[in-house]
Amino acid sequence: MDERILDEHEHDNEASLELSLRPTKLHQYIGQDALKSNLSVFIEAARMREEALDHVILHGPPGLGKTTLANIIAAEMNVNIKTTSGPAVERAGDLAAILSSLEPGDVLFIDEIHRLPRFVEEILYSAMEDFFIDVVIGQGDEARSIRIDLPPFTLVGATTRFGSLSAPLRDRFGVQLRLQYYDLDSLKLIIERTADIFEVAIPENSLNELAKRSRGTPRIANRLLRRVRDFSMVKGEEAITLETTNYALKVLEVDPEGLEPIDHKIMRTIIGTYGGGPVGLETVAVSIGEEVVTLNDVYEPYLIQRGFLERTPRGRKATAKSFEYFKNIDMN
Repeated sequence: MDERILDEHEHDNEASLELSLRPTKLHQYIGQDALKSNLSVFIEAARMREEALDHVILHGPPGLGKTTLANIIAAEMNVNIKTTSGPAVERAGDLAAILSSLEPGDVLFIDEIHRLPRFVEEILYSAMEDFFIDVVIGQGDEARSIRIDLPPFTLVGATTRFGSLSAPLRDRFGVQLRLQYYDLDSLKLIIERTADIFEVAIPENSLNELAKRSRGTPRIANRLLRRVRDFSMVKGEEAITLETTNYALKVLEVDPEGLEPIDHKIMRTIIGTYGGGPVGLETVAVSIGEEVVTLNDVYEPYLIQRGFLERTPRGRKATAKSFEYFKNIDMN
C-alpha cells in the first residue's frame, strides 16, 4: 500500500530527518504539559536519590512523541539508551543479551512493546522487579539454569495498544503516561520550530492552516510542512503563502478538518448507505474494501476525537456534526 500523507507512523525515508527535529531536553519538548510536569518531578526525584528512574510505559496514538520522550528521559538522567522493538526481539536470548549489556541506570527502550512474544515478555518480569534473569543453558537432561544479576536500569516501553499489554507486565511499570492528541497552539509552535530548522518563513495564516489539518499529530504536521514547502519553493516564494498552503493541501487531498479520502469514504458510507448507523465496523470495512483492523487503528480514533463518529453497543454511528459537514464538503 502506498504511504499515506496523513499516516501517523514513520515513513521509511523519515527516520534520519525526524531524528534531527527531535528535542533533546524536557524543556524543549512542546505540548503534553501535564505529562511533562509529572515526568520532570519523577526524574528530579530519581536524580536526588541517585537511583534509576522507575520503569515507564508511554502509551497513546502513533506520531505523538513516545520515542522522543524515551530519549529525553535518558538525556535528563545522563545515562545511555539502548533501543529495540517488540517484533525485533524474537528469542529469549536476544533480550538476555540486551539486558546483560546494560550499565547501571541505563535506559532500555522497547518500542511496540505489546508485540513482544509472551515467552520473551516473561523474562522481563524478574528483570524489572528484582534485576536478575535466569538463562537456561543446554538441552534435555543437561539443561541448567544460570542466574545473571543485572544493574538497576529503567525500562521505557512504548505502545499504541495499552489494553493489549498483559496485566503482569503492565503492573510492573511504576510510571504510566498517556500521550494525548496535540492542541492547535502546540502544533503551531512545533511547526514554527521545524520551519526555523528548515530556514523557511511561514506567516501566521499559513501556520494556522497547517496546524488545523495535522490531525493533532506532530509527525503529520512536520510532514505536511515539508510537502507545502516544496510547492512554495517551486513557486519561488520568499515565505509560504496561504494560497500555496491551501493549494498544496488540496492536491494532497487533506481537507480543512485534516480528513483524507478514506475518512470521507467511511463517513459517507455510514451516512449515505446506512442512514447514519448504527452499523457494524465489519460491514463498513467490507463496503469500502478496507481491513477492519485498519479502520479501527488508523482512521476511527481521529474521527471520534473530532466528533464525527460515535462507537455505540450496536455499532458505529454518525454524529449530527458529520451530517452537516459531509453535506457541505467536497474533496474534488
